[in-house]
Amino acid sequence: MEQTPYVNGNQATFIWHGSSAPFLIGDFNDWEEQQALKLLKVKRDLWSLTLEVAPGSYIEYAFILNGERVPDPNNPRTISNGINATNQYFYIPPGAPTPLARRGRGNPQGVVTCHVVDCMDLCVGKKRRVYLYQPPAPGPYPLVVVLDGPDYLRGRLTVIFDNLIALGRIQPVALAMVANGGQARSVEYLCNDATLAFLVKVILPLAQAELQLVDIQKSPGAYGIMGASLGGLMALYAGLRLPHIFGKVLSQSGAFFPESIVNDLVQSCEVKPVKIWMDAGLYESLCEDNQRMHAALASRGYDVTYNEYPAGHNYSAWRDDVWRGVEHLFGL
Repeated sequence: MEQTPYVNGNQATFIWHGSSAPFLIGDFNDWEEQQALKLLKVKRDLWSLTLEVAPGSYIEYAFILNGERVPDPNNPRTISNGINATNQYFYIPPGAPTPLARRGRGNPQGVVTCHVVDCMDLCVGKKRRVYLYQPPAPGPYPLVVVLDGPDYLRGRLTVIFDNLIALGRIQPVALAMVANGGQARSVEYLCNDATLAFLVKVILPLAQAELQLVDIQKSPGAYGIMGASLGGLMALYAGLRLPHIFGKVLSQSGAFFPESIVNDLVQSCEVKPVKIWMDAGLYESLCEDNQRMHAALASRGYDVTYNEYPAGHNYSAWRDDVWRGVEHLFGL
């Protein structure tokens, strides 16, 4: 049987065979089961629903039957949702995975090494993993600290950097991809000064010892920091608090809650010399918060650029769009 959903233009038609039909949740209703969509009966044991979305959309979804997730038997395209469940997905043309996530033939490959560092009582646990990426080019390089680093590594971030460097679209950039604190992630990334101290006292010295980095004392603000969701919030917080180090911020789907201290820093403090890239998916609840944060930053005179793409809150969407922010901040 042909794969479903059937895509025609910007419409996707879901099909279900059975005596009863599941409900449909996904990026398009922000995964709210209370707003689940009901498939309609076409004939005996055949149910259907046609959904209209934006051209180029990347959509993840799931069926719910009798309160449990059930797979779409006609769609083999599956992906982990990162929280112990599996989603199914599809693209609406012209949407497609970024070709930059596939290693370009003949492109030099950077070196990734894994390190375990002492947390020094600055974050949860005694040890923390850090992956360092040295680009395939002579240094010295600026550094980007990547929050939720192992997740971005699985999202082929280093391949994207390899390809952008090989294509001459960005300068060579090194990465320090830092693991989060697991269940303590929300504490560590919620504008936490202990996390800033961990980055400055532990992560930066490691990267400076292992990689050929630009001297941050001679080039203030040369380093960057990036993250998604709460990591995007923490990245902007780090840039606003330590602009002499993190002069470039890449925030994907930042969790810019109205009560966040970042709002006070933007509205009430002196404008910092930070270059900021923000992006967010049209189908996620954080989109409006990102729009408000972008407007607030722009009104204060920050160098900020904002992009929206037709997708939800997931690493596939961030993978497909992250090159835009990287190129904007480190392009040649």
